[in-house]
Amino acid sequence: MPDGSGRVGFIGLGNMGGPMSLNLVRAGFDVVVHDVRREAAQRHLDAGASWADSPAAVGAAGCDSVITMLPTPAHVEAVLLETDGLLAAMPSGTTWIDMSTSVPAVADRVREQATPRGVEVLDAPVSGMAKGAAAGTLQIFVGGDAASFARALPLFDVMGEPDRVLHVGGHGAGYTVKLMLNYLWFAHMIATTEVLTIGARAGVGIEVLRRALIASPANSHFVEHDVRSVLEHADYDESFALVLACKDLGLTVDLAREVGVPVEMAALVDQLFRRAKAMYGDLAGEMAPMRLYEDAVGISLRTGEPG
Repeated sequence: MPDGSGRVGFIGLGNMGGPMSLNLVRAGFDVVVHDVRREAAQRHLDAGASWADSPAAVGAAGCDSVITMLPTPAHVEAVLLETDGLLAAMPSGTTWIDMSTSVPAVADRVREQATPRGVEVLDAPVSGMAKGAAAGTLQIFVGGDAASFARALPLFDVMGEPDRVLHVGGHGAGYTVKLMLNYLWFAHMIATTEVLTIGARAGVGIEVLRRALIASPANSHFVEHDVRSVLEHADYDESFALVLACKDLGLTVDLAREVGVPVEMAALVDQLFRRAKAMYGDLAGEMAPMRLYEDAVGISLRTGEPG
């Protein structure tokens, strides 16, 4: 067992949480898992993890830390605070680490009840897509007490790239940084799609234009790397559903409203994503808004060149 690990609970074994928790099991941590779908835990049980029948059972399993990786803030609040939820079963000295993309307000409500119980709280959302979760190379943005962060580092260093595990401030800072990162990435995607579509209709080769952008001050990680999944493989990244992207954009607009910042561009990006969700369905990939432009002008944004 890794030094200082203790027992770790993990709730939420989806596209991200599944491989993240499996990496902890494979690294030698004593992991107790729970999900609404027991079949999602089979790989973990085969690798040596233990099963808990409910969030409360995870909290009562003697874990030093419990990690949640859930789809929405509502799911986080329900798992923690509903009758027979996780928090009521967690003993003093336990740390709750929420790695979901959520909002500070939910963690605030949990912390109001957690602090008197002696339960520490960290928000630690991640970036890096499902492939990063599987490879253990996620970027992790942690908000909360510095001492709690230091104690949780052995966990973070397994799930993420150690030099990309960042303590970004107090409670809620991790959620905020992740929402801002997601919003900027989504905005890059819309702007890049518009640029490539205009260029293609004007007669410039898509790959020629992309390489020109890479060589210019307009370059971005999206232009240089992420867009290639669509251009080369028609892969709109179904590992992250469009409904979740819309959720994140909605949370961004809500947070901006709470702190009094006008965000006309965020509202427009949000609108385009919701239009794509209406057109292609909740489970379409997060890059499906690119199809709005392809369908509107009757072209496919493809280079035909292998990566």
